[in-house]
Amino acid sequence: MIAKIKQIICISLCLFTFSAQSQKLVLAAERTDVYLHHLENKKVCVVGNQTSMIANTHLVDSLLSLGIDVVKVFSPEHGFRGKADAGAIIEDGIDVKTGIPIISLYGNNKKPKAEQLQGIDILVFDIQDVGVRFYTYISTLHYVMEAAAENNIKVIVLDRPNPNRHYIDGPILDTAFQSFVGMHPIPIAHGMTIGEYAKMINGENWIATKCELIVIEMGNYTHNTNYNLPIKPSPNLPNAKAVNLYPSLCLFEGTTISIGRGTDYPFQHFGAPYLKSNYSFMPKSGEGSKYPKHEDIECFGTDLRFQDNYLTTINLNWIIEAYKQCSEKEEFFNNFFNTLAGTDKLKKQIIAGKTAREIKASWQEGLEEFKKIRKKYLIY
Repeated sequence: MIAKIKQIICISLCLFTFSAQSQKLVLAAERTDVYLHHLENKKVCVVGNQTSMIANTHLVDSLLSLGIDVVKVFSPEHGFRGKADAGAIIEDGIDVKTGIPIISLYGNNKKPKAEQLQGIDILVFDIQDVGVRFYTYISTLHYVMEAAAENNIKVIVLDRPNPNRHYIDGPILDTAFQSFVGMHPIPIAHGMTIGEYAKMINGENWIATKCELIVIEMGNYTHNTNYNLPIKPSPNLPNAKAVNLYPSLCLFEGTTISIGRGTDYPFQHFGAPYLKSNYSFMPKSGEGSKYPKHEDIECFGTDLRFQDNYLTTINLNWIIEAYKQCSEKEEFFNNFFNTLAGTDKLKKQIIAGKTAREIKASWQEGLEEFKKIRKKYLIY
């Protein structure tokens, strides 16, 4: 009888283990059996950075080990190894490990040139995004797809989760404020994976000629799947807390408020010399933030590292209250604010004293229309 019970327990544990494993998220990059045949006997260019990993192996190294002819790498903002400051000029170079040429897609060369694409048969895009309009990896995706379409090159997007997949919020970008930190008429938080977003770029004709696009899907993923990024996607988003706060705090980049660049906790606190608070920090120059705002000046503000609530919407109260505390109100906003917001309305609403509820109510019609468009491109 005891032996029978042990057998039943063993079978139950095996079934449970198998079920758990079968539900484990499988990144598209890991599904080489699905996409490798597209790359065989082709000259391949990888668009990637430090997040382009298969477990502990970089995608480039993995493809080379499988006999794929990777001839070039394009890297986005922050560079191939992901250590450069936001907005820093990234130089072209050679990957020390593989000897493969690396071409920067930032600065004056945001879109691959025809001569840079010569001899390439297929482009593989594998970069971890965070689901936010002003995070520039989706702008790089746009230009890669556009250049590929113009040069008759196929694009494969290896899909990755959106850590801010759980909400859609923010003003819809007015194309009068189109820039590299906002190229498309979408809200700040769009709730799509990068593969779904690639389909939207094609389907909404945001590029003149449709790109020949293949999206490799993830396994066991839904928009309810929790995913903590194993590698920071850029120098100043070091953990899940920063990634969650990013859609709200990045608006401060267009003001006199520091979001903690040059500290150990970027995008997890904010402050300025003139705010009233018992909490303070002092930005210092360092890797990932060479010239931080208010460098070597004590900033008073709010520590968000230990708040329990996980944001499921953009918090506007922080910026509204900071504006109220600023004595030199005409200096609070800089020229970058409207570019980040994707509209000039948000700044005007804050100056006019509108509440967060009132401002968000003005977004609703645009958000509902966006959700209808978004629905056409959802994979999961």
